[in-house]
Amino acid sequence: MTPEQHILLVEDDDIDALTVRRTLKELGAHNPLDRAADGERALAFLRDPAQPRPGLILLDLNMPRMNGIEFVAEIKKDPQLRIIPVVVLTTSSEEGDRIAAFSNSVAGYMVKPVDYPQFVAIMSLIRDYWMTSATPT
Repeated sequence: MTPEQHILLVEDDDIDALTVRRTLKELGAHNPLDRAADGERALAFLRDPAQPRPGLILLDLNMPRMNGIEFVAEIKKDPQLRIIPVVVLTTSSEEGDRIAAFSNSVAGYMVKPVDYPQFVAIMSLIRDYWMTSATPT
């Protein structure tokens, strides 16, 4: 992923979204961050040709209207969207959620810690990996 590629955050919680934005800024990740509050809005964003194609999707699982598992299952059906890496960033440590996520070919599954320094460490790992990983443009 390049520094100019967008990141799409699919997250319904305003505080969690602000935390992700703050953490990325603190880590020096200057990628533009777009946000959708649920899976349906994220799909509309991704299917809108006027919107930028993200280089990475950060996905919460527990959302209204269309949850994260339903969202990722839907984008994996689309040849244009399925190549976008998806990293689940959720509070759920349920085995069933992890299995469902990886069954839908997510690139990673991170449980959000409640401790901010731990959250920064996890986001740093995500940033470092995706900034050095070659992805399709």
